[in-house]
Amino acid sequence: MPSLVLLPGLACDERLWEAQRPALPSTLDVRVTDVHMRHDRIEAMATALLAEHPGPLILCGASMGGMIAMEAARQAPERVVGLALLGTNARPETPEMYELRESAIELFERGEARDVIELNAGFAFHPAQARDDALIRRYVDLILDAGATQLIRQNRALMKRPDARPHLSRLRCPTLVLCGDGDRLTPPECSREIASLIPHAELVWVAECGHMLTMEKPAFVNATLGPWLKRVVANA
Repeated sequence: MPSLVLLPGLACDERLWEAQRPALPSTLDVRVTDVHMRHDRIEAMATALLAEHPGPLILCGASMGGMIAMEAARQAPERVVGLALLGTNARPETPEMYELRESAIELFERGEARDVIELNAGFAFHPAQARDDALIRRYVDLILDAGATQLIRQNRALMKRPDARPHLSRLRCPTLVLCGDGDRLTPPECSREIASLIPHAELVWVAECGHMLTMEKPAFVNATLGPWLKRVVANA
């Protein structure tokens, strides 16, 4: 029986998946990794994940977590029996995003993380959810709890991330690609590209949803992810 490893996004922890945990198949050994909190490069995060979770794996990663999952699948394709990629991007950093992250890092270093996160929180959500003050507060608290050191370290890891696209066509495991139709951080074209590169990948759009799929549309994510996981387990 494979283990299911949930990979949070940048500066996130197990709380990102709290709405999903009750909907996951009870037969699965479910774990949440924190390798993104302990290593400086996407490649090293993936290597640590594989070392810490032996045996066959189903990897379910959101945003940065999806990037780590794709790298783990590159390093050990024979061990990854299922791949769920939520709101993520296989491309390397663009020069424009590199500069934006550098600017944000300077502010984090000056102790202005709260101002940066609160000012930009709305961009992570679809406009329909961006008006939900309680939801935005949960998100802001989640990110700020990581602390400035982690925000700096993880942004630098994203700035140096590898291009995942060259290896995706070699993957043979069942793959689910989920993306909010209003995602402004990893636009739909990124998920469309991933699904086009991985053979037989299943691409699912989440309506009126931004980047934070598991928080914005938990019922839809659960209704899609749960049955997909059952099919993967049945065929593993």
